[in-house]
Amino acid sequence: MESLHKAIWILVLHYFILAFHSNDSADLSCHLLTPNLKGEILPGDVMIGLLFTLHVDKVYYEVSFKKRPPETTCTTFMLEKFQALQAIMFAIEEINNNSNILQNVTLGLQAYDSCDVLQQNVKATLQIVTGLHTAVPNYRCIPNSSLTAVLGPSSSTQSMTIAHILGLGRFPQISQWSTSPLLSDRRKFPSFFRTVPSDSFQSRGLAQLVLHFGWSWVGLIATNDDYGQQGIQLIRQDIVKAGACVAYSENILMNQPDRNAPHIVNVMKKSTAKVVVAFCNEADLNIILGEWSRQNAPKKILIASEAWSTMNLVSFEKYTHLLTGTIGLTFSSGTLPNFKEFLNKISPFTSIGGDWIRIFWENTFKCTFAHNLNFTSALETSEGECTGSEKLDKIQNSLTDFSTLRSPYNFYTAVHVVAKALEDLQKCPEGKGPFADANCADKWNFKPWQLLYYMKKVRYKRSNGRELYFDENGDPPAAYDIVNWQLSPEGKIQQVKIGSYDTAAPPGEIFAINTSAIVWSIEDHQSSVCSESCPPGFRKVAISGQPVCCYDCVPCPPGEISNQTDTINCLKCQWDHWPNSQKSRCLLKPIEYLSNEDPLGQTLTAISIISSLASVAIMKLFIQFKATPLVKANNYYISCLLLVSLSLCFLCPVILIGYPQRERCLLRQIAFGMVFALCISCILAKTLIVIFAFIATMPDSNFRKWANPKVSYVVIAMSSLLQFVLCVLWLCIAPPFPEYNTQSKPGIIILECNEGSPIAFWTMLGYLFLLASISFIVAFLARRLPDSFNEAQFITFSMLAFLSVWISYIPASLSAQGKYTVAMEIFAILASSWALITCMFFPKCFIILFRPDMNTKEFLMRNNIYKR
Repeated sequence: MESLHKAIWILVLHYFILAFHSNDSADLSCHLLTPNLKGEILPGDVMIGLLFTLHVDKVYYEVSFKKRPPETTCTTFMLEKFQALQAIMFAIEEINNNSNILQNVTLGLQAYDSCDVLQQNVKATLQIVTGLHTAVPNYRCIPNSSLTAVLGPSSSTQSMTIAHILGLGRFPQISQWSTSPLLSDRRKFPSFFRTVPSDSFQSRGLAQLVLHFGWSWVGLIATNDDYGQQGIQLIRQDIVKAGACVAYSENILMNQPDRNAPHIVNVMKKSTAKVVVAFCNEADLNIILGEWSRQNAPKKILIASEAWSTMNLVSFEKYTHLLTGTIGLTFSSGTLPNFKEFLNKISPFTSIGGDWIRIFWENTFKCTFAHNLNFTSALETSEGECTGSEKLDKIQNSLTDFSTLRSPYNFYTAVHVVAKALEDLQKCPEGKGPFADANCADKWNFKPWQLLYYMKKVRYKRSNGRELYFDENGDPPAAYDIVNWQLSPEGKIQQVKIGSYDTAAPPGEIFAINTSAIVWSIEDHQSSVCSESCPPGFRKVAISGQPVCCYDCVPCPPGEISNQTDTINCLKCQWDHWPNSQKSRCLLKPIEYLSNEDPLGQTLTAISIISSLASVAIMKLFIQFKATPLVKANNYYISCLLLVSLSLCFLCPVILIGYPQRERCLLRQIAFGMVFALCISCILAKTLIVIFAFIATMPDSNFRKWANPKVSYVVIAMSSLLQFVLCVLWLCIAPPFPEYNTQSKPGIIILECNEGSPIAFWTMLGYLFLLASISFIVAFLARRLPDSFNEAQFITFSMLAFLSVWISYIPASLSAQGKYTVAMEIFAILASSWALITCMFFPKCFIILFRPDMNTKEFLMRNNIYKR
């Protein structure tokens, strides 16, 4: 920006030097010839300068730097700009003919067509300040005709340049289209005003328009001047601030004939963004549309800035398929009474600005004037010679379209603002003026800075009911119409008002839009996103290197939900809740434990009771046949104690099944440990008695006293007592307790008994394993004793089965979860108990019941199995 301004000032100095030499050094042998800019002058007591763009493009010549560059050749005549020029002429005529406004003062006009070229505007500004068609630095060559203000130019970049020049002399400048926020800087542009709001408001409105429809993935294109770059930056900031994203941002290069259109359209084709915000003027957009149509790119929804949202270029008609559905912001329109009649009286020979009128005439009526008056060089395409008597009231084009007067209305308003400031200056009461010594300005020879004072305070009531005034930055109140480009029944594009954006409206009414009145260009207009919305149950995860609007939808982790779309973080359910299958809400977790109502629990309970009855039945059989030799030979009392303990072992699962209350948790493992310790102790005692009895039969043996039955009871008591001590220590140090286990099985609360101390639990089981191992080893060593002592073989098999079951239980219990952990322990208890009762008692029951001949003293004596 600083380099641009530096170049502009060099250019201005260049014109000063040229003007000095052209006027003061006519006799010099060599000087640079610079043609003056041709314009139109309407004489008056006070003058208004006008810098406007009647043509919006120029011919681009190749510069070789070997010869003088050709003069600027303007192209693309704009009917809308011509209409705005006539609005200025209409306003001046209206003021001059109204005796109630500026009495005895006639407004004049000095106007130049810059063709949207910065150098042309600089030339025109210097000529306006001079008052002639020649620039004379620091001189006003028409002393009796003061310059009031300069209207224009339209471009923000060019307005900044002109504002620097006019600001030196404090000449008021009013622009009708320059909207750059930079122009609100009063330190740099002290005499600049505008009748349109700053782009800071427009950008906010366009961003709100994008967000209103939920578009989060949009493309941006803008001209590479101050207007485009400042506006697009503000839009980007507001869009990103609201959580949306920019798919791409491309510049329209104004210094290139093709405006960088091939690259821009190629980017638009490849992008998935369905919405494009175009911050540019109508001429530059026309080139983009041509390339868009040539590449046959897919349709997009265009969002228009005010610079082109209401333009009616004739060349736009062939891009109807691309422009239909466009939505944009425009400046508020108004009506101009009697303006139509004024336009219909235009004549190419008698009206002011004849050259421009003749260009308009040839373009409108498709005719040409005589060769010396031809302005369009279109003789070969003309339909005849222009006479000047053609009737405008029979023409239907953008000039005669008075439905939405926006640009002409702004120009018309600017003239009336200047007139109102002049009127306030003239009405200054003597001796009460605002200047030094309470003086007023000379109404015939006032200074620019004196009129500037009244410009800052002017208040003008417009025909649309709004009051125009300037804030401390020279900006008016911000008010826009929202328009939609629709096809008329005749197949022509028209702008239909669908809403408004008014910063002065009450809260809640600042942004208003009628969505039902919109005509869209594409069917899927509601979705312009980089990634589709994440439904409930999913969360957004950013993709590395992509904008925040580009993301993957990832299911919520176990135990978490998302009950809204596009959530970033999932919510964790409470400890007793779990997500439903869609992970959109938390449900109360079911509580799982092995209950008596559960079929598995009922089955295991029935098996336990039946198994316990089997032990009771065997014990009853032993009691009935306790006098028989077989029962006596197997230690009747220890066998009964063993059967009682086995019966209790079978009943242990009943304690494990059911709601894990505190008392049940304390009892079940302790009861299991004590009962099984008693059972294994009995088997160990029977095994030791077999060994002691055999050794006692040897000559001179000292083990006869160990073959006493009391030794068996001591072994049983001591073995059980040690297990009892371990259990008491367990209960005292870390007793079992019920707990809710939410970790083992997702989605289910397992109600179980926490063993308190895993070390104590496995110590108890380890002790049982130790007793069983000792019994197994002793029985295994005694398996080859004489047949009289062959019960050691049954003990060996029973202990082998017991150890196998409980060794298998360890990995099984660690892999099982919930109620199946308890079921595995019950299965181990039942299996090991059945192994003991099967190996220890079934052979004896078989003999007692089915082979009574083997249960006699004679048979036992004969086979040497009778125990003395």
